[in-house]
Amino acid sequence: MLKGKSILLGVTGSVAAYKTIELIRLIKKEEASVRVIMTEASQRFMTPLSAEIASGDHVYRDMFDPPLSHISLPATADLLVVAPATANIIGKYANGIADDMLSTAMMAFQGKVIIAPAMNRRMYESPQVQKNLRYLESLGVTFAGPDKGVLACGEEGIGRMAGIDSIMDKIRSALTEQDLEGEQILVTAGPTREYIDPIRYVSNRSSGKMGYAIAAVAKRRGAEVTLITGPSALTPPEGVEVIKVETAAEMHQAVMDNFPMSTIFVMSAAVSDFSPVKTECAKIEKPDNFTLHLRKTSDILEEAGRLKKRPYTVGFSAETGFRLDRAKKKLTAKNMDMMVFNDVTKEGSGFDKDTNEVVILNRDKSGNIVEMPLPLMSKENVAAMIFDRISMQRERPDNE
Repeated sequence: MLKGKSILLGVTGSVAAYKTIELIRLIKKEEASVRVIMTEASQRFMTPLSAEIASGDHVYRDMFDPPLSHISLPATADLLVVAPATANIIGKYANGIADDMLSTAMMAFQGKVIIAPAMNRRMYESPQVQKNLRYLESLGVTFAGPDKGVLACGEEGIGRMAGIDSIMDKIRSALTEQDLEGEQILVTAGPTREYIDPIRYVSNRSSGKMGYAIAAVAKRRGAEVTLITGPSALTPPEGVEVIKVETAAEMHQAVMDNFPMSTIFVMSAAVSDFSPVKTECAKIEKPDNFTLHLRKTSDILEEAGRLKKRPYTVGFSAETGFRLDRAKKKLTAKNMDMMVFNDVTKEGSGFDKDTNEVVILNRDKSGNIVEMPLPLMSKENVAAMIFDRISMQRERPDNE
């Protein structure tokens, strides 16, 4: 996601500074370069050597070592991130004070800025800090957090530095083209549960990872995203509207309620095909033999495909074995714009994995089905390829 990008990272005197090592590691993992500027106070919480080892580059502490580095570093950076950011550095930046290496570099930088505040809740809530935050926000500065929780002083409240994953997502968004701006994207994810009694249910192995990745990438690329999710242990992407459901009937209703406002609909949820004919109100006693009567659930994709006025609609076809013929049949029979096929028996693909290997299917202008096989890649990269393909098909439906 960040390959080839250059990030300038400022670290200030907060106890949260030790977390920055992990942030540096994750930035480097995504093949971006990171140069670190540390204030004098930050060195009480994190050693420059640690940052130097993590970044693989010189750590800058003195604006005269080397001379003019406070100008040359910002000039070559794609993004400036300050994490953690104390009330002091926020106040300096808001009021044009440049008296050390970091504050002068911030003043010289002319690109996108992300600030992750970290301080005591009383400091954060003070009128002075709030005024500075509002002013910087009006200038286009992006803030990551802060979060609520137990603070270093033992008090509880707002002021904790945002989680590293949250800061990373802000970084990715800042460096991603906003080509989905203006889109209203509806995504479904996860399994459904069809209850036999209050304790037992019929479900499947879906973790929701593919759908959550689709929602995260869509939001990162500027879309307004609604995520309808079945039961999942995953944390929803920041800034996404989340609707939690359990059963196929609840998911069907949530989709139909949000369908008319959407411009793109991605049905990646693994909705149960069957539900018990009768759900018992109390726990069923354990007999020697038990027969469970099932009925089909509503086919959300099929119903969506029948509508004359509908968003661009993407379905998923999870199969055991390379049954591409079944996915093609679904694409046509359910009148989809795109179908994403994956063989869940392949290594690295399928349920509860961070990677996937898929074939994207769509129809050209003549109605012929076009196959676009993708190699094994992260689910976020699969999501990115899906949206790239949607954009290409909308712009040049006959250019395959």
